[in-house]
Amino acid sequence: YCENPDMDDDSPKTTTLQRKLVNTGMVINDFTHDRPEYLHAMLCQLGLPRSKTDLRSFERTSGNASIMVTAGKRFNGHEWIDSPLPYGTKPRLVLIHLCSEAVRTQNPVVDVSDGIKPFLDEMGLKMNGRSYRLFKDQMAYLACAEMRFAWHTGESVRQAHYSPIESFEAWSDPFTRQASFWPDHIELAGKFFETLCEHAVPLDPRALHALQHSALAMDIYSWLAHRLCRVRTDNGQKLYWKSLKGQFGQEYGNTKDFKKAFAPALRKVLTVYPTARVRQETGGIRCFPSPTPIKRTNVSVLLPEKT
Repeated sequence: YCENPDMDDDSPKTTTLQRKLVNTGMVINDFTHDRPEYLHAMLCQLGLPRSKTDLRSFERTSGNASIMVTAGKRFNGHEWIDSPLPYGTKPRLVLIHLCSEAVRTQNPVVDVSDGIKPFLDEMGLKMNGRSYRLFKDQMAYLACAEMRFAWHTGESVRQAHYSPIESFEAWSDPFTRQASFWPDHIELAGKFFETLCEHAVPLDPRALHALQHSALAMDIYSWLAHRLCRVRTDNGQKLYWKSLKGQFGQEYGNTKDFKKAFAPALRKVLTVYPTARVRQETGGIRCFPSPTPIKRTNVSVLLPEKT
């Protein structure tokens, strides 16, 4: 549930938002699924850049955890060139899909040899030539990026360095038939895969499908999926706008602008995560103990065959 005393329900903006919420609800009802998706708990808590940036590194800290994403370089056939940081919804969807396949098969190598179109279909994405090229670019940025995770255990600070995608091979563009930076298989780095298997957060694919056009909404959803089941007090835990901005809104100039973006995104998330108990109140939001969007008893993992 979500209470919002700071917004005027009679305003045109709210009417537009209500229409978007209805559309979001229709999308989640129309999209079928038969298995959960997964994402690394650290990425649920911290995320990636949401918009394009010229910076070569991105940092985000929440609670006792922190992430630093560093842009890499890629070879274009003639020379090494700088790749931007991955940003937006597409790298998030790719990471969710790769994490999901790796957890289900218990194998860091994800086979995509059937082609790019089945790969996109499994993520609920439909593309033309232009959107495919943009998606391909984001895949290249993600494959070249490096991540550093750090977390405080109470007694010490631990830090780990990952290149989440270990291997990424060339594949042809299905629209132009020209060779491009695309895989026959994608391999997750060993250390990343090990911690993923230990700390995979189950997500509802219907919710992800409905939110796939908003990086902020996707971040809020995965964060709540990881966070709400860990709230222990009946009166909930209040999070203030200032701290939420530090976690989700570094790109916003002030807290007021961040709140204007966060509040409607939260409403959309709560439409696709109806068991999430979150209330907006003066000064921030309050999170109450809530079940995960996918019951862990329903999680199925495909174990490797015995040899």
